[in-house]
Amino acid sequence: MAKPGATAAAAGELKNELQRLVREIAEEDDGQIGTYEEAARVLAALKQVTFVGNGGPSGTPRSPLANRRRTDDSMDSASVPEHFRCPISSELMKDPVVLASGQTYDRPFIQEWLNSGNRTCPQSHQILPNTILTPNHLVHRMISQWCIEHDISLPPLDNEQDEDKGLITGKEKNVLDGLLQKICSPTSVMEQKQALSELRLLTKCKRSFRALIGENDDAISQLLAVPSIPELSADPEVQEDTATTILNISINETNKKIVGDNPQAIPFLIDALKAGRIETRSNSAAALFSLSALDSNKLKIGELGAMKPLIELLEQGNSSAKKDAGSAIFSLCLARENRARAVSGGVLGVVLNAITDRSLVNESLAILALLSSSQEAIEEIAETGGVPCLLSIIRESSCARNKENAVVVLYSICMYDRKRLREVGEEEDSDGIISRLAQNGTSRARRKAAGILDKWKRTLRLHYSC
Repeated sequence: MAKPGATAAAAGELKNELQRLVREIAEEDDGQIGTYEEAARVLAALKQVTFVGNGGPSGTPRSPLANRRRTDDSMDSASVPEHFRCPISSELMKDPVVLASGQTYDRPFIQEWLNSGNRTCPQSHQILPNTILTPNHLVHRMISQWCIEHDISLPPLDNEQDEDKGLITGKEKNVLDGLLQKICSPTSVMEQKQALSELRLLTKCKRSFRALIGENDDAISQLLAVPSIPELSADPEVQEDTATTILNISINETNKKIVGDNPQAIPFLIDALKAGRIETRSNSAAALFSLSALDSNKLKIGELGAMKPLIELLEQGNSSAKKDAGSAIFSLCLARENRARAVSGGVLGVVLNAITDRSLVNESLAILALLSSSQEAIEEIAETGGVPCLLSIIRESSCARNKENAVVVLYSICMYDRKRLREVGEEEDSDGIISRLAQNGTSRARRKAAGILDKWKRTLRLHYSC
């Protein structure tokens, strides 16, 4: 029986020889059969040295339980030979390929590295003369053989990568677990804050982290528990980091429902919207906008009282915050149930002022057009000087969409208010702005402008006939 030291030395020499042969195969334009045969011979010798009979490493008898077929999800990653792991993901390679530097990687991970604009080898940092990926058939056969020996079913190759999920590595799973552990069971408040800040950054930069949090049943609740800790409840940085992390997480389409269904998430965002500093309020509004992409979330957000603080932010915030608030209000008002909440919350006066000041014209006109189906909204717009404001947009704006939204609102006003119709008609008689829009506007704008002109002409005929 060979001594352990001698066996380890022999295995080391065989591995070095095998690595040389693999590099040689990768660098040859057309592999020589002799090189492949020599590599196969070395591999067989290495197998003989490392594995004995049906046992495992060093002749360890195999447990009867090992007869079950295992996937890489249930496999102990520590047992995977280092040269079978992708240097990027640290996981067993499914599709090993060789880079121009001679290093072997799992195809999807090195492809994402290259697609990100990198032109160096992740391991050697060597500048790559090309980005050709050559299948490493030898390593693939070695991995396949190793999987057979260990009753492991190597997962099939992914035909398509989930764009919203990205490539999730074992390292990232470990990092997330470590951060959540620090958030839930910190050694100090400072450690907890640092972990939260790091999680905010990772969820901003990496799709994979956004997906990972959605897959963790407790992660969002653990995250939202931090601002309720007495020592941190009044900390503005904690509130901002938490709100921004929720925003980042909600970018993932699958997570929108997961976050919306969490009983703490939307109430937290609304509280942050009311009392946070401006960056926190802005990011909370952006998170509500993102979540409102789901109709079920639109209703929850409206019912839980988000409309009033969103309108306040639309009126009081800086330029960025106003845009976030305006986008959220518009999206929420796509649900008819939320339109009355917006009107009663004072949104009409705020958006009309914004249009008059030319501070948030696009978003404000879009909100007005959406609310113009409400009789209550139309009456308030007409009574608060909305008609001259809308006419000025049609007259002065170079944006076709803004002109369209303005004439949509004017049409609704003119259909019920003869006094306002006369105001619009007199503007048309003096300047012809509605006629020009009926000829040159968007298809919707042309229809609404034509409707106003028809109503005005019928009113004039009726007047003269009397």
